[in-house]
Amino acid sequence: MTPVKPVPLLNAANVLTVVRMVLVPVFVGCVVASGMTGDSWQLAAGIIFVIASATDYVDGWIARAHNLVTSFGKVADPIADKALTGAALVLLSIYDKLPWWVTLVILVREWGVTALRFWVIRHGVIPASRGGKAKTALQILAIGWYLSPLPDGLAAVGPWLMFAAVAVTVVTGADYVLRAIRLRRSPLPFPGPAPAVAPPADEPVV
Repeated sequence: MTPVKPVPLLNAANVLTVVRMVLVPVFVGCVVASGMTGDSWQLAAGIIFVIASATDYVDGWIARAHNLVTSFGKVADPIADKALTGAALVLLSIYDKLPWWVTLVILVREWGVTALRFWVIRHGVIPASRGGKAKTALQILAIGWYLSPLPDGLAAVGPWLMFAAVAVTVVTGADYVLRAIRLRRSPLPFPGPAPAVAPPADEPVV
């Protein structure tokens, strides 16, 4: 039987997660410095948001492809992701670029899903769906659009993108609730012997 090698805490996936967490206050600082007035600070904020969002995809791919999943990554990755998205939404609402109800709907869904993950964790993990991945992509696109200092013609597309993001966010959130309830009602898995090799990493739940 081949022993399972422990995954080092310091690995490329976790480093990218930490980088994303560090970029959150930098992003907030750029938005505040800009006052969302369309200057170079706002452009910098938009670029930082896109780069930080991209690390979420890259670190997940690295962790799954190279079996670098750690307990730290499982906890820190969704926290960093929601901190970035949440900060962006709140700031957009503070500067009257986005209605507060949009921010509240998305934040309640995101943190509610996180709570559901812990609620069903003893029963299993709900894998990411295509809808969940589409939700994440639409949120990033819509927020990035709002953050970018665009001319009026292009800026008018932003509300439509955000409407699509909110709709998919609500639908996938309801689907997640239903799947969590079904999983919670299922019997607890019987603990078996430890696997001979490391199992593949789960898809991130979004």
